[in-house]
Amino acid sequence: MKKILVVDDMSGWRDFNTNAVYEILGENADVEEASSAEEAYSKILENSTKPYDFVITDLQMENNYEPKYAGEWLVEQIKSLPKYYRTRIIMVSASYNIRKIAENLGVDCIPKSTAVKCLSAYRELLEI
Repeated sequence: MKKILVVDDMSGWRDFNTNAVYEILGENADVEEASSAEEAYSKILENSTKPYDFVITDLQMENNYEPKYAGEWLVEQIKSLPKYYRTRIIMVSASYNIRKIAENLGVDCIPKSTAVKCLSAYRELLEI
């Protein structure tokens, strides 16, 4: 069973990402959702004894973390937690610079323009 956290401020994208996960992993997925980086971080701390296997997060959410994006801040927080060193992080964003930000953070990314067209982008990252 893979434990997954889906984070996006837009309910439609949370649903889309969650449905993609279930399409690929089926009953082997236990998905939780968060609508902000702050809510996601709380869930991550609450689950520190059994960390998430995957975190799928948007980049641009609440503005509390400027000059950083909320998703960027969230990734940095996750990476600072020793219990989460094995957690795979996937950023799904419409931001023009998503690839560069993901590369700088050492995480995977799927541009939203690719996500809506190609379920295989998720499959490549989730089937490990």
